[in-house]
Amino acid sequence: MLNRFARALFTRLFTPVALLLLRLGVTPDAVTIVGTLGVVAGALVFYPTGHLFLGTVVIALFVFSDTVDGIMARRLGRSNRWGAYLDSTLDRVGDAGIFAGLVLWFFGDGDDALTAGLALACLCLGAVVSYAKARAEGLGMTANVGIAERADRLVAVLVTTAFVGLFLPTWVLTVVLGLLAVASLITVVQRMVVVRRQAFAAASATAADAPPHA
Repeated sequence: MLNRFARALFTRLFTPVALLLLRLGVTPDAVTIVGTLGVVAGALVFYPTGHLFLGTVVIALFVFSDTVDGIMARRLGRSNRWGAYLDSTLDRVGDAGIFAGLVLWFFGDGDDALTAGLALACLCLGAVVSYAKARAEGLGMTANVGIAERADRLVAVLVTTAFVGLFLPTWVLTVVLGLLAVASLITVVQRMVVVRRQAFAAASATAADAPPHA
């Protein structure tokens, strides 16, 4: 996951933008929604037509809205559950748009069924990675483990796609998508193992605390 240094750096860079938007009366929710629409549009308009570099540039510009809306919410004192829910939900929409755009390109004009299949696998497994954590938290447990956090997957696929759009051969993206699919699967298994351990520990504790039968 992006480390604290990167987060602090982006916060410093985008704080002036966040303050300007607040002065203009823009809300954090509006920034979240517009950012997601920009990511999805950039992916579904440019990737399927083979404009991989341009599409990545557009996506990257809107991805940073994820930092801007957080700064705005903190400045307003509105870092609440609704904002976290909206942000997390729309993050999944944006991720789906990115991988869907790659799937459309490689199944269509890209004429590469293997890479298209790997992009589709990344889309599906990425959703399961997020669900595994969200479901654990909904049951009162945690699943903050894994070798393929969202930020890691996003940076890897966007950087590689941009360079493939410039000069790298397509097989480089094929390899990266394959590695991301495997890493996502491993992350799902890691989270399931951690949750299973917590669930059985809780069950054992409950059984130990139960009064003996007469």
